Amino acid sequence: MKHKFATQLYTLRNEISKDFPSVLRELKKMGWEAVQIDGLFGYPKEEIAEVLQETGLKTAGMHVSLERMNKELEAVLKEADLFGTTDFFCASLEEDMRNLAGYKKVRRDLLDITKEVKPLGYRVGYHNHDFEFKTLVDGKFALDYILGPEESHFIHPEIDTYWVKKAGIDPISYIEKFPNQIPILHLKDMTNDDREYYAEIGTGSIDFKPILTWGEKNNVEYYAVEQDFCPGSPLDSLELSLSNLIKISEDITSK
Repeated sequence: MKHKFATQLYTLRNEISKDFPSVLRELKKMGWEAVQIDGLFGYPKEEIAEVLQETGLKTAGMHVSLERMNKELEAVLKEADLFGTTDFFCASLEEDMRNLAGYKKVRRDLLDITKEVKPLGYRVGYHNHDFEFKTLVDGKFALDYILGPEESHFIHPEIDTYWVKKAGIDPISYIEKFPNQIPILHLKDMTNDDREYYAEIGTGSIDFKPILTWGEKNNVEYYAVEQDFCPGSPLDSLELSLSNLIKISEDITSK
């Protein structure tokens, strides 16, 4: 299972903005097998692709804005090709889109993009936060509405465990609604106190054992670890998360 563990590079946005190639090399030395791209921070895509090839790091999809998908789709596909991935996810929504009309537009846009790129071998997805659970669209959570299929087409869920729990919903119960539909799952822990803040995997209130067990039974290809804010060095936080994830996965596979 270790080869499926990836780090979402948003965790290291400050470090990456200073020296993207060095961060990638450090992650490989730490033991990560893959990364999820979250912007290039001014670096040429060709340079980053070269470092990925040099280190052997795989690409566990890309986070892309809906605006880029709509206006720069050809460029997005070229980046995906260069980084060796077929997956790109709508990372988040601007506040003015977090309403009934906005969610309907998001679903329509993502389905249209899906219809265009699915025949070419690409997969389009959506990464959630907690705000999609605060609005109902056609009697269901906005997230369920966005992810609802249309004929043979659907948007791949990239469920984020922290944000589901932040919305007051049990992560594994929600994930189970999407069997064999989640190529990349976002793992993020939550502190055990009233702050409900970001925490390293295995140190907080989320039980990842049933989540990983479910993922292995439902063809999850990558588990992307993201920690929006870290108490100290993000690299130290990611090292602890990876160590704990490996222990959890070994416990699962040993049974």
